[in-house]
Amino acid sequence: MDATIVTEANWVDTFLARLRDIRRYSPHTIDAYGRDLAEFCAFFEQQQLRDWSSVTPQHVRQFSAEQHRGGLNGRSLQRRLSALRAFFQFLLLESRVASNPVKGVRAPKAAKVLPKTLTIELATKLVAIPTDDWIGCRDRAILELFYSSGLRLSELSRLNVGDIDMKDASVRVVGKGNKHRVVPVGRFALHALERWLTSERPQRVASPTEAVFVTREGRRLKPRAIQVRLRHWAIKQGLGVHVHPHMLRHSFASHLLESSGDLRAVQELLGHADIATTQVYTHLDFQHLAQVYDKAHPRARKRK
Repeated sequence: MDATIVTEANWVDTFLARLRDIRRYSPHTIDAYGRDLAEFCAFFEQQQLRDWSSVTPQHVRQFSAEQHRGGLNGRSLQRRLSALRAFFQFLLLESRVASNPVKGVRAPKAAKVLPKTLTIELATKLVAIPTDDWIGCRDRAILELFYSSGLRLSELSRLNVGDIDMKDASVRVVGKGNKHRVVPVGRFALHALERWLTSERPQRVASPTEAVFVTREGRRLKPRAIQVRLRHWAIKQGLGVHVHPHMLRHSFASHLLESSGDLRAVQELLGHADIATTQVYTHLDFQHLAQVYDKAHPRARKRK
């Protein structure tokens, strides 16, 4: 790799550092951006381009076409182009390019994949775990809070004791893009949290820490450990499906929308910047209604 390529690649490192240190993006998002930009850097080198200002919309379309032919689906390609668009916008602000060559380039439309959710019965069964010991008490609070408030995994893991307002029945979280929001906490989650915070957590915290959910040693519980606990309880409770934190978030949104029909309120509670992101749950709601219709309407029933 010649010196020019190395110099241009340094701008990628600077961009990723900006996302981490200033924009406060999650490590998972930064890793994804890094992988996407590494693919384009390989293309950049293959095309023997001089610097980032040499990249044209035609180059981006060629890159997109090659990635698509290589088996990248529409959804992944959209994400890859989104990373590129953000990177070139950064270069534009740094006066390294005269325009953003990714602007206007669109990926093939991805087939809509509806998020998987639990039924109300299964969600209720999942959270109703035994609390005979401190781990069960902690995990019950985690499960109840996930389902009660629709938190992201990173949001729940980063929670501090001061973020929870028991009197107001709410929790303050830091979401994507370092955006703060306050969401309500249901009575079952409140009860589970109160028991964990007053009875069990104080016995686990040896060193000063503000973390709500801690390990046996009193350290903040990491996202990976929370995922493992959810998988453990899904099996233990006999759900028969793979459960992950985002499935509880999806279930929260779907069940709330099904009951209220208030898309804007669900958008605010989830912390979605764009209501189009929330609209996927209207498809889930319609899917449920369609199933009810097929089973109940005399002219809709399928013949055996």
